[in-house]
Amino acid sequence: MSTGITTGSAADGVVEVVMDAPPVNALTAAGWHALADALRRAGEDPDTRVVVLRAEGRGFNAGVDIKELQACPDNSAIIGVNRGCAAAFAAVYDCPVPVIAAVHGYCLGGGVGLVGNADVIVASEDATFGLPEVDRGALGAATHLSRLVPQHLMRAMVYTAKPATAAQLHAFGSVHSVVPAGRLREAALELAREIAAKSPVIIRAAKESLNGIDPWDVKRSYRYEQGFTFELNLSGVADEVRDGFGR
Repeated sequence: MSTGITTGSAADGVVEVVMDAPPVNALTAAGWHALADALRRAGEDPDTRVVVLRAEGRGFNAGVDIKELQACPDNSAIIGVNRGCAAAFAAVYDCPVPVIAAVHGYCLGGGVGLVGNADVIVASEDATFGLPEVDRGALGAATHLSRLVPQHLMRAMVYTAKPATAAQLHAFGSVHSVVPAGRLREAALELAREIAAKSPVIIRAAKESLNGIDPWDVKRSYRYEQGFTFELNLSGVADEVRDGFGR
């Protein structure tokens, strides 16, 4: 069964990791783990200088596959998704080389977790970023959203589930550039090639040093958030909210 994750090598040490899981790039637990594996393999390859994380289809990533959660009679699916998301977000953050996220369309929930841990974000003009978790019976990735927008906007976005645009994030400085949708992949690859042309030893050292001076532990912070998601599932509140999803 396809997980919707593929890897391809571009020239000059640039590796593309691509999400393509129709209809909306909402990943199953297996998909999240496959994404983590692909990112780790790319970073472990000594020939890799930069990773571009992008997607095919209508949007970048719609988070977790709600249908998988609803079809599971016990808590194994939510445990698998929690661990898969944590692994994928950590794989972006821990990748020994810079990760450029190329974002188009919607970037929701787990998508925010990915781009919030990326080194650089390039977005198309139609890209939006949001956490609809409270409308889905979950919490999480506020850790990563807070790396993209100011604190009080992050809180408002969590409470209201309303997204921010690429233009807004560009104004905050968290999105490197905003380009027409048809130019997104090439813009990301151009930036990747610019970084890849530098000394690979120095760039890998730079990535490690930048992670080392981060003001907070993104992995621990996210796992703390996930504890509340699991609590909501145990209480049954999450099922009640998800049962009404899509009606």
